[in-house]
Amino acid sequence: MSPRKSLAESRLTRQRILDTGLVIASAEGLEGLTIGRLAAELGMSKAGVIGHFGTKESLQLAVVDAATGMFVREVPERARGVARGLPYLRAACEAWISYLERELLPGGCFFTAAAAEFDGRDGPVRDAIVRADQLWQRELRLNIWRAVSLAELPPDTDIDQLLYEIVAIMLALNHFLQLHGDRQAPARARRALERLV
Repeated sequence: MSPRKSLAESRLTRQRILDTGLVIASAEGLEGLTIGRLAAELGMSKAGVIGHFGTKESLQLAVVDAATGMFVREVPERARGVARGLPYLRAACEAWISYLERELLPGGCFFTAAAAEFDGRDGPVRDAIVRADQLWQRELRLNIWRAVSLAELPPDTDIDQLLYEIVAIMLALNHFLQLHGDRQAPARARRALERLV
């Protein structure tokens, strides 16, 4: 086998592990993600999984990165090309609702579940979750600020309060979809956002 083919196969295997890990972690939490569980799901040896990640924490961090990549593809990238400010904010919120209602992961929003699982802990996994959340909130805050500066939102708009309410709507949407199976939740989220922005 050529080194190039071996490297390509290794990358594919790593991606399969991450894809499976993301599905498991979305439904059962990052703590439910074990080397043994992944090996069994993928028909691999534990050593084969460990060879790609080394430790459970490294695996968890890689899954957080994979979840971040999925979120970026499904939400901010879908709003790319839309004018910054209120148009972008509306497009990003619509993409966020669509991401949740399409149920790409069995456990719903990975970050909602991971934040609840790690919010009372310290360590690199929690830090990675916080960083991803802060980057997304920064993007939203920047576009709220721009909407205010362009007079697309009232000049007295409380930027932090509006950000808080947008995030609260999305948390509620995930809650009603996942816990209650409420198929009307996306429509309710859209109406709530219309009132806000």
